[in-house]
Amino acid sequence: MHIWVDADACPVVVKEILFRAAERTRRTLTLVANQYLRVPASPHIRMVQVPGGFDEADKYIAAHVSAGDLVITADIPLAADVVAKDAQALSPRGELFGKENIRELLDMRNFMDTLRSTGVDTGGPAAFSAGDSKAFASRLDSFLHKRPQG
Repeated sequence: MHIWVDADACPVVVKEILFRAAERTRRTLTLVANQYLRVPASPHIRMVQVPGGFDEADKYIAAHVSAGDLVITADIPLAADVVAKDAQALSPRGELFGKENIRELLDMRNFMDTLRSTGVDTGGPAAFSAGDSKAFASRLDSFLHKRPQG
């Protein structure tokens, strides 16, 4: 199992949790971003810089993800692409996206996008909190324990 990270907007604390998890479990972790990101020197961690542009990191991840992989993203359309390839996605807030919930989440995202395009102020997401990072770490740990490396 490979762990992919849609890293441009991923909170630093989530990246740090992922770095520790990759080292502890010896799983390959790849951060994909439009800009160069520093990553720890490790045989398990790498960074891929994609060209600047809309959704370039998402396109790269969707093209390279395999069944059984895990993608860290808050992007619902990317999560839907990942789930269609029999992989799973986990948001930085700890929400697991899978076949059982992705259609509903994608429909809600599209509905909210339609509202915003008509001028309705839908607000934005709440600020990332310590509770979010704890929820992410807990869900990641649970996910990794259920899928032994090998």
